[in-house]
Amino acid sequence: MSVVIGVDPHKASHTAVAISAGEVELAQKKVRSGAAQVRQLLSWAEPFGSRCWAIESANGLGYLLAQQLVNAGETVVDVPATLASRARLLARGRSNKNDGNDALSVAVAALRAQGLRRVEPAGHVEVLRLLAKRNTDIGNQRTRVVCRLHALVAELAGGGIAKEINASDVDRFLETTTPVTPVEQVRYDLVAELLDDVRRLDTQLKLSHERIRTAVRASQTSLTELFGVGPIIAGMLIGDSGDITRFASRDHYASYNGTAPVEFSSAGRVVHRLSQRGNRQLNHAMHMAAISQLRQPHSDGHAYVQRKLAEGRTKKEAIRSLKRHISNAVYRQLRMDAERCTQ
Repeated sequence: MSVVIGVDPHKASHTAVAISAGEVELAQKKVRSGAAQVRQLLSWAEPFGSRCWAIESANGLGYLLAQQLVNAGETVVDVPATLASRARLLARGRSNKNDGNDALSVAVAALRAQGLRRVEPAGHVEVLRLLAKRNTDIGNQRTRVVCRLHALVAELAGGGIAKEINASDVDRFLETTTPVTPVEQVRYDLVAELLDDVRRLDTQLKLSHERIRTAVRASQTSLTELFGVGPIIAGMLIGDSGDITRFASRDHYASYNGTAPVEFSSAGRVVHRLSQRGNRQLNHAMHMAAISQLRQPHSDGHAYVQRKLAEGRTKKEAIRSLKRHISNAVYRQLRMDAERCTQ
């Protein structure tokens, strides 16, 4: 490529900076976000001929612009925000935080870095990512409503409802409770309102699960062959993993999803600690699959954890090892699916 164009995307505007192979700034352009953003940027970039667009967080604020450029036949790569930030902080003379310098650092980072993810047209993976995120959002909202419901019920009656709340339990509670004071009446009314919210969210969750099951079946993935990986977890794994071929090995994939331990070494002392890095949604999906296996005595995962415990590992260490084991299996299945699709 002769020219790299770095883009710092925002909700209201996008700033683009073009640099040469020698990291010399050639031009800068700022456009307002809107229907004409791609046309304006392409018209500005036309004199550069062979070019590559580098967009910061192409799965975040830069998602729409990246997809529009790809659909226009342009080459686009995704530059992680942390990588662009390092390039800006290490630059000489232009480390101030502004849109122009940010776009320049994105271009420099793309020019220097190897193996950046190339943005492809959105497809079935993006569908599953959106559905999985929506499902998580509904579940989180239901948890917040149920927690508030528990608190109000406990303020109306000693002990409240001493188990996981469902709609029928709250119905029975309301039938057997008679508010006396105005304060109790308000709490009683709020419980009834929150009960309506729980029922609405339960309906949404049911619909969300069905949509994910349909999408996972359409993907023809082999992930559901793994013990503990149902359609919901499979949707999370496929959606958040993206193009699995961008990971050179299962070790790279484990580092991305946070199941690989992080090395802390100093003065010849080597220590490996739990990783808090990586994609936390993927890590959560791995954890749910691990717990599902652990709860079933006939599963391979349960036997794996028992062997680790017999070796002297703690239960937490054994579960972490199982999550890495599942990560390797997920990587293998996703690679198989990708190779089957290319045949």
